[in-house]
Amino acid sequence: MTSNPTAAPKSGSAGAVRLHAEGPVRWLAFDRPAKHNALSLGMIEAARAAVRDFCADDEARVLVLAGGGDRAFVSGADIAEFEKERDAAGTERRFAALGAEMFEAVADCPKPTIAMIHGYCFGGGVALAAACDLRYASDDAQFSIPAARLGLAYSLTFAKWIADLVGPAAAREILYTGRRYDSAEAERIGLVNRVYPKAALRTEVADIADTIAGNAPLSVRATKATIRYHSGDTADGGRQACEDAIAACSESRDFAEGRAAFAEKRRPVFEGR
Repeated sequence: MTSNPTAAPKSGSAGAVRLHAEGPVRWLAFDRPAKHNALSLGMIEAARAAVRDFCADDEARVLVLAGGGDRAFVSGADIAEFEKERDAAGTERRFAALGAEMFEAVADCPKPTIAMIHGYCFGGGVALAAACDLRYASDDAQFSIPAARLGLAYSLTFAKWIADLVGPAAAREILYTGRRYDSAEAERIGLVNRVYPKAALRTEVADIADTIAGNAPLSVRATKATIRYHSGDTADGGRQACEDAIAACSESRDFAEGRAAFAEKRRPVFEGR
């Protein structure tokens, strides 16, 4: 395992965000296990910078988001941090604004993103997972969005991400009740792609990430843009941008490499151009 931090880790009681490389795959960990990886303002800012660095790194092809320790993915914002400030409402607004920027940086990234979820995945943790392209959970994972129990409301963007994944009816139940869903329910309603035994989760996700990273980057990015376009997201430039990305694949060196590798019965080595 090669360490390659691209954002200065925030440490101490405020938690840490750590980014490291394993070949072309980047692993971003939210590391505050004593508080079930509840997000502090410092963690949100560090994660936003790390995600942007990943998107700009030509050597990085897939980003996996994970929680530190063995009890949680991300348990939401650190509500206790609101109470430390004289203006709790103002602090919550800063959390919301910075959190939205960080989550949207994940959602808008042109490269594939994966949430590896174990244990608690609450509130903003669910939004963070929903911002990713793929979500894989351990069999001990629990999901909840308790905004209605706190007197808050999920943002328009976050609510849309949830509804896009599970449909309007299930999204209403999740948000109206604030109840917990276990991993089996989450898989059944489409909140996660697949559930694995906890001991196998890391290996399974690493295999999936490595498989994606080994495919042609231009093809994967064109597919991501096209699916986003069909889901009503025009952040990638709309239909013409998708058509251009698809056309670029057929004119790429990687397409020539793919054809040659097929003919020679070997594994292709893609360069992303």
